[in-house]
Amino acid sequence: MYQSLNKSIFLICTFIGINLMSVAQETQLSTIASNGWANNSVNTVIFRKNSLISFKDSQYAAYYDQEQNVVLAKRKIGSTRWILVTTPYKGDATDAHKSISIMVDGDGFLHIAWGQHNNNLNYAKSVSAGSLTLGNKKVMLSVKENKVSYPEFYKLANGDLLFFYRDGGSGNGNLMINHYNLKTKKWTRVQDGMIDGEGQRNAYWQVAIDQVGTIHLSWVWRESPDVASNHDLCYAKSTDGGLTWLKSTNEKYSLPITAANAEYALKIPQKSELINQISMFADAKGKVFIAGYWRDTNETIPQYHLVFKTDDHWEVSNLNFRKTAFSLSGGGTKQIPISRPQIIVWPNGKYYAAGLLFRDAERGNKVSIALNGELGSGNWKVEDLTQKSLGDWEPSYDTELWKRKGILSLFLQHVTQVDGEGKANQPPTIVQTLDWKPENK
Repeated sequence: MYQSLNKSIFLICTFIGINLMSVAQETQLSTIASNGWANNSVNTVIFRKNSLISFKDSQYAAYYDQEQNVVLAKRKIGSTRWILVTTPYKGDATDAHKSISIMVDGDGFLHIAWGQHNNNLNYAKSVSAGSLTLGNKKVMLSVKENKVSYPEFYKLANGDLLFFYRDGGSGNGNLMINHYNLKTKKWTRVQDGMIDGEGQRNAYWQVAIDQVGTIHLSWVWRESPDVASNHDLCYAKSTDGGLTWLKSTNEKYSLPITAANAEYALKIPQKSELINQISMFADAKGKVFIAGYWRDTNETIPQYHLVFKTDDHWEVSNLNFRKTAFSLSGGGTKQIPISRPQIIVWPNGKYYAAGLLFRDAERGNKVSIALNGELGSGNWKVEDLTQKSLGDWEPSYDTELWKRKGILSLFLQHVTQVDGEGKANQPPTIVQTLDWKPENK
């Protein structure tokens, strides 16, 4: 457990204007830098996998500075002192899709991909274990690496890595999976178009790897670049590193997965304000929890929902605490009054407890968390972890630190997103981490 904040943390909080709430005894705030690019949400989009990542006793971070340079940072876990390195690489930060994703492999090498939106792969790794110095840009396989979007790294139990990305455009793209072998130091293709939109749609996915190494994958379909064409929630899992895929019933998929043979955890119509790239968590026993938001039929207000599998069927829980309606339509990165959520789940006696992290204009665009100590009870309590607005921020966190230590380490930055891929005109803002641990964890 974290102790009460010391004087230096209070001084930081006062300086930046982000005050901690009633959970302060469990919360630690740390400033990485003051020069974060803030003219859109590229540093804080939810599909960063990852913005923060830990390995052994160190934590790493990445962001774009005001000059659109890729910056790396590192600290000892629990420390407030960060070491920063401005890399020789830049990304087009004016496109909020082109976020930075990082991961540390089992040998301690940092891997990074950045600046991706239907363009050539930008990938590099550190020159040595624990280093923030990157080597030259590399290809992985050189095949189908010229229309890369949504790069995501995941670490397997043996320290090998998986790299997920979309090959193709919105409404017409396929899921690709590469595998990095620690022994050979080489990438190989595991899946080529595993989820196939058949030229008519594409999958917007989210991934969780549980502690025994099962890969859990869920996705929504989109029929066109218009966000209003998002629909349905599908599921697949793999117990062999992504080679073969199963439904939740353990029935084997015949690949590729298409709209016709996919397992549907929940049917959600188009024009339901269903957002793409929601979030998923898998616990140590492989139990899966999927969080997103949409508007139920005959309702006017989009609500956060949690979808999870019981022994024999999928269940959905409507958190039902929002009061304000809005509508999603059009292309590009949207300016939306709420963020996409992150979901974390942990054992709580004979029950599961859950925390859903989000931002909502209803609550002043603070960092908020909906807590439930007994999943299935519908008893959600909403708290704010900060007192000041973070603009159009979305939550991303250190997945490895949560798995190993039960500490939720969030990437924070106040950003402004102009609707439809617009660019604001504001000075850089402070980049921070917020570490929080639930009282019953």
